[in-house]
Amino acid sequence: MLVSAKEMLEKARAGKYAVGQFNINNLEWTKSVLLTAQELQSPVILGVSEGAGKYMTGFKTVAAMVKAMIEELNITVPVALHLDHGSYEGCYKCIKAGFSSIMFDGSHYPIEENIEKTKELVKVAHAMGLSLEAEVGSIGGEEDGVVGLGECADPNECKAIADLGVDFLAAGIGNIHGKYPENWPGLRFDVLEGVKAAVGELPLVLHGGTGIPEDMIKQAISLGVAKINVNTECQLSFAAATREYIEAGKDQQGKGFDPRKLLAPGAEAIRATVKEKMELFGSVGKA
Repeated sequence: MLVSAKEMLEKARAGKYAVGQFNINNLEWTKSVLLTAQELQSPVILGVSEGAGKYMTGFKTVAAMVKAMIEELNITVPVALHLDHGSYEGCYKCIKAGFSSIMFDGSHYPIEENIEKTKELVKVAHAMGLSLEAEVGSIGGEEDGVVGLGECADPNECKAIADLGVDFLAAGIGNIHGKYPENWPGLRFDVLEGVKAAVGELPLVLHGGTGIPEDMIKQAISLGVAKINVNTECQLSFAAATREYIEAGKDQQGKGFDPRKLLAPGAEAIRATVKEKMELFGSVGKA
């Protein structure tokens, strides 16, 4: 059964660890993440961007697949199905489709409009038992065609959004989506401390978890980050393992071209990456 992410993140915040959000792109991705969470007894958040939702033919398909898979694989750890960087319209589609959590990314709107739309969605989501994540200060890099420059969040704006009753907050602290450039200056912990002081015990979210050094991840968790998003790293692991399989000519041996065999090394590589992240975030055994 799907759960909202509220309780798992409040526990993580209090216990000084973080729950990973692993974005899913297809059946292999979903299965790999769920099996690893079950094996490690870790709560988990399955993230779905609007682009990935469209690729998988729609949010209803995604929700039906995830719910059926939880049942068929006997997954007993807490699982939240979460819309990642949702538009206003996308949030309503996911609420209807049966997601258990949504992120409304209103960071590109003027702050007044972001507040107005977030306030409305908090009310709707909470009435349905869903958790809601909001964003202040855009996250750098590109996510489904939305390019952010990595602006740092204003703690006062964070407080204004937090006061609307959101369940967790993504605040830009110099983090970016995708691979980090060599000249990246690192996370702005001064900004994170300012945000934490403004919003109190509200769990914070770190987007763009791929490529942030481990010591920075641990420091962010100590300062109130309870959810860390991972997407690119799983994609890179999957691609590398698939390339290795094909370059070794294994797809030409026997029935090595069978998609179940062809995609297996990539699926295993995703599992290894998810395991590594859950261990780093401290969520192992916390289900």
